[in-house]
Amino acid sequence: MEREPKSAMFEISRRRMLGETAAMVALAGAGPFKAFAATAPGASSLPDTEWRHYAADQASTRYSPLDQINADNFSDLEIAWSFKTDALGARKEYQFEATPLLIKGRLYLAAGSRRDCIALDAASGELLWMHRLDEGQRALNSPRQLSGHGVSYWTDGTKERILYVTTGYRLVSLDAATGIPDPDFGTNGVVDLKLDFDQQLDPDTADVGLHATPLIARDTVVVGAAHAAGDVPAVRRNVKGYVRGFDVRTGKRKWIFHTIPRKGEFGYDSWLNGDADEAGNGGVWAEMSADEELGLVYVPVELPTGDEMGMFRRGNALFGETLVALDIETGKRRWHYQLVHHGLWDRDIPCAPILCDIPVDGKLVKALAQPTKQAFLYVLNRETGKPIWPIVERKVEAGDVPGEWYAPTQPFPTRPPAYDVQGVTIDDLIDFTPALRAKAVELVKNYKIGPLYTPPVVSKPGRWGTIISPGIQGGTNWPGGCYDPETHTVFVYSKNQPGVIGIIPNTNMTVSQFPQVHGISGEEPRPQVAMGSETNGAPPPRRPTPAPAAAAGPPPGFLAVDGLPLLKPPYGRITAIDLTKGDLKWQIAHGETPDNVRNHPALKGLKIPRTGRPGNLGPLVTKTLVICGEAGFYTNEYGVRGAMLRAYDKATGEEKGAVYMPAPQSGSPMTYRLRGKQYIVVAIGGGNYSAELVAFRLPGAA
Repeated sequence: MEREPKSAMFEISRRRMLGETAAMVALAGAGPFKAFAATAPGASSLPDTEWRHYAADQASTRYSPLDQINADNFSDLEIAWSFKTDALGARKEYQFEATPLLIKGRLYLAAGSRRDCIALDAASGELLWMHRLDEGQRALNSPRQLSGHGVSYWTDGTKERILYVTTGYRLVSLDAATGIPDPDFGTNGVVDLKLDFDQQLDPDTADVGLHATPLIARDTVVVGAAHAAGDVPAVRRNVKGYVRGFDVRTGKRKWIFHTIPRKGEFGYDSWLNGDADEAGNGGVWAEMSADEELGLVYVPVELPTGDEMGMFRRGNALFGETLVALDIETGKRRWHYQLVHHGLWDRDIPCAPILCDIPVDGKLVKALAQPTKQAFLYVLNRETGKPIWPIVERKVEAGDVPGEWYAPTQPFPTRPPAYDVQGVTIDDLIDFTPALRAKAVELVKNYKIGPLYTPPVVSKPGRWGTIISPGIQGGTNWPGGCYDPETHTVFVYSKNQPGVIGIIPNTNMTVSQFPQVHGISGEEPRPQVAMGSETNGAPPPRRPTPAPAAAAGPPPGFLAVDGLPLLKPPYGRITAIDLTKGDLKWQIAHGETPDNVRNHPALKGLKIPRTGRPGNLGPLVTKTLVICGEAGFYTNEYGVRGAMLRAYDKATGEEKGAVYMPAPQSGSPMTYRLRGKQYIVVAIGGGNYSAELVAFRLPGAA
């Protein structure tokens, strides 16, 4: 099994354990299109760079042309400084998903359990200013808590503003230099997003919030909506997750797009029996992208209520699981493409589409590439919404859930091919040893298995539910991918972690108003939870339920065989996808083999290649490297628990270096150059390690 370089690993581990701190300079991360060319007196002649958007640029490429940190020296990186978020809020934060911006020597981000908007000195990590609204019960009731993904920046060349959405769903505009609210924006710098929403909401209890950053394009701030997480919707008529555009200077609403269409609007006829009038959700909880030249913002819309039960949203039900291109100025729909018809598998479009100009048949085409939970990369013309390569409608199986409506077909891209396992067959099951394979075969006899879009089934003993792969979390989730414009290559992380969908009669109407809900026979329905609540967004654990005596096979539980994952590895991988041909260029297992697999007694003596590990990760691509941290802890040969930040050759996928981190990557990395030095900054946290922002740099004086 491959190991990290011992010298670098041990030295950095020793420094962390001894609590040493190396002061360093951290400054402006570079997006591919904007750079801040201001060099300090006496410093290197190389210009400083900035990182002005959550994903580097409005195109969501996460690309930087910097190459000072490269294959020859990546393992030499040292921690320059770190910023702990423990003091920001009433409790520690572990679900730290932020990627900072870097503007003129300052890092801007959201952090802490109260979602403070903060500015840090990029040279030292020192806190410069902090803004927080005291939202009381409204924040405590929010469906989307903790820090969220980040903040947004706007300037007209004179004024400079930082905008973010609070836990309680307010849009705030701050002076970038001072953190003082902009008096010309909304009311004292604040716009209440629960108002002017084309629906009446209780300001303290309404199920709506946002984790994602507001998107700013052409002086318009575009804001989505998100709702409580979980498989069992509490109500049939939930808040509708409309998308709105606001004037960046005044906070005045410019437009609203009804993601669940009203009567007379385009898409209403795709719903049957007037279900659109009653349905809720349908928000845009993911990041968005924009093309200012075309005047379009691209919004990935989630499912209407509920994720695995579609009996109250019959029909294909636009704009569920649909990518929609909206006019930036008016909010009018220019085009749409529905990726899943009447979804029953929680295949919400989880991340921003990547905008890219690619050669097709000898012509440069304005395209977009959309990673998905189902591990398809949908490649469309971003001007028209038409597929670059054919996407075909294929018949899919109908299920047996009473009152459910089933779409007869689903769209399947012909290129690129799927970049992770789709569906479950016997060949996909664990095969480290014949005994483990035999146990896996016996286990799946108690479930329904099949290809992608195999329908959920009524859960009962002996057929507990449908095993789906990828699971509800994906495939690819909210961090999305990155794009190299030099080679027209998309790099995307995905995980191979199956899940089970069973449908049971609802025995507790206080938990849900649905007659059938997601669950396993014999269990009580599980209530929804707030993302980032005291459970850190995880659903409450299932109460163990013994299988009925007449049940055939093992009782329901985790999809594991003697504590090992049900499916073959890799459990996490990075894939390079060539957009000039629609081919997969390379795939590698990403993430060290988990301790429970490496140390499992049934595998003693076996030589098992690195398995990778599942999680939610966003990669970064530079001039020569693809950079990504690991999703979980493992114990190295020194007995130190932590994770690695790894670098791969972007042309081949060969690992070129790795550095130790005390905790897994929790937010996507960014990079920048300051005074001739390149830096990488990444959010880490999880397990018992509270959230931290870490800056890496090569050794040497600033």
